[in-house]
Amino acid sequence: MAKKNDKKSKLEEKLTRKHELVWDKLSQKEKKTVFEFSKGYKDFLAKAKTEREAVAEIIKFAEKNGFKSIDEIKGSKPRTKIYITNRNKNIALIVLGSEPIEDGINIIASHIDAPRLDLKQNPLYEDDDTKLALFKTHYYGGIKKYQWVNQPLAVHGHIVKGNGKAVDIIIGEDPDEPAFTITDLEPHLYRGKQAKRRLSEGIKGEELNVLVGSVPVKDDKAKSKIKLWVLDHLNKKYGIVEEDFTTAELEIVPAGRPRDIGFDESMIGAYGQDDRICAYASMTAIAAQKKPKRTAIALFFDKEEIGSEGNTAVRSRFLETLIGELMELKDPDYRYSMLRKALSKSKALSSDVTGGVNPNYKDVHEIKNAPKVGYGLVITKFTGSGGKYMSNDANAEYISEIRRLFNKKKVPWQTGELGKVDEGGGGTIAKFLAEHNMEVVDCGPAVLSLHAPFEIASKADLYATHQGYNAFYGS
Repeated sequence: MAKKNDKKSKLEEKLTRKHELVWDKLSQKEKKTVFEFSKGYKDFLAKAKTEREAVAEIIKFAEKNGFKSIDEIKGSKPRTKIYITNRNKNIALIVLGSEPIEDGINIIASHIDAPRLDLKQNPLYEDDDTKLALFKTHYYGGIKKYQWVNQPLAVHGHIVKGNGKAVDIIIGEDPDEPAFTITDLEPHLYRGKQAKRRLSEGIKGEELNVLVGSVPVKDDKAKSKIKLWVLDHLNKKYGIVEEDFTTAELEIVPAGRPRDIGFDESMIGAYGQDDRICAYASMTAIAAQKKPKRTAIALFFDKEEIGSEGNTAVRSRFLETLIGELMELKDPDYRYSMLRKALSKSKALSSDVTGGVNPNYKDVHEIKNAPKVGYGLVITKFTGSGGKYMSNDANAEYISEIRRLFNKKKVPWQTGELGKVDEGGGGTIAKFLAEHNMEVVDCGPAVLSLHAPFEIASKADLYATHQGYNAFYGS
């Protein structure tokens, strides 16, 4: 009887696939590396809460690691490290390879925007009945609106004043600074109208008004004294007037630094991990490239959360433009057909997160095909919704190539999809990269509480993502 069971286990070992926690496979030394790596990531998250801030941090990291602006580069020697920016909202890091660009490029593309609240163009008002000053907002991306109330918020943004000069502001991050918040009804008063609303309407879009002041200015002739106090304060500190709000990009984001989660500190809780966990992993991976055969590019895009529309999104011509600039370094008279050939022979990872199985809401997943936090990098063959609508559906040959690469380099990986058929769904930039006729598949870690003000990721998955991206660039 014992021998029969032994034979069965050997057959299972031979034929079945194991799903193992990354932590079970790590040595003590490797665990130390994972925890150390996460420190830099948390610092990045704390400083990069908007797309502009993310670009600024990526440039600092790039220059520290030997990358130079395309404007400083002459010629196209292999191993040259270059960065190219676009309107301070998206950026590319490049390491030139020994093979010609027209033979294809290895691309990892992530996005650096995140769901948030944007101030409207005329945001500041004073409520006549309560004599409180508030900001009007318009939410950006897919959010559960009720998650944004009754918590500390900060203002991050970029203002272009009437004279054309710009000023960047961050208010609410320092513990000694004031924070802001959106108030909700207390349980004693909500039982009427609000209690009868559906969860999706518990807080309505026009109710996401940010509390910013309550002290009146000492001016008996002023009509809106609370509003005027706020304007006077902003004018003294930043030199702005009310009209400057119309030429500003001001974002309301959760205040505070990332935190370790769990007694074992194995996870990270923070705002914006979708998709800055992938951005950080690809940024660190491309910096580690020494002698790549194929040119390696890390792309960081804006506007993914609202459909990738706009001139800083993946649907702009930024990718084509930067490859053209790279080809010009070698041959100023290159033909456009060479650029198209380079794109069609390129291979890409659409570097985006997916929703991990939440232990409190397992029923929305088909468990056999659901990604789990702590089980490594997730290869997602398709996204979209329903019958795979609006999705890139990667082919078997390319997934096989990625599978063999990860297995060879001992990268922890799993497969996954975003929820049950006809119940889940979502999109990434993969389908837009595929329009260039390149090979592409979605590949990033599983995260809990996607699009919430406080998302949860595994430190082991973060490092596995870095390892996977590093292997891809070196292939």
